[in-house]
Amino acid sequence: MAHFTQLDENNIVIQIIVVSNDELLENGQESEAKGIAFCESLFGGKWIQTSYNARIRKNYAGIGFTYDPIHDAFIPPKPFESWSLNENSCQWESPEPMPSEAGFYEWIEADKCWIQVNSYASTNI
Repeated sequence: MAHFTQLDENNIVIQIIVVSNDELLENGQESEAKGIAFCESLFGGKWIQTSYNARIRKNYAGIGFTYDPIHDAFIPPKPFESWSLNENSCQWESPEPMPSEAGFYEWIEADKCWIQVNSYASTNI
């Protein structure tokens, strides 16, 4: 089984489907080209393979991710304006590293810093 993503005209992921090995194997090997052709025959549009374990294209694609053909990678939406793209991992990084102390942290864009937040307490209903 393999995962394929449909891209819009701006290379934004708009759909992800799972394709059976029956549609992918060619001489006993998985063929991305064969999977793409299968997806195009069913839905039309532009398709590319993604990997659930990120073995190809850096990150598993999600709806709203962008496919960057220069890096051959899926890049998640930018979470905050101040964050920058790590070109090796194709992940967004904050200007300040998240604290390493145990706890839950939230990025505050206005202050460009992390703050510790309380975890949700369980309640008996």
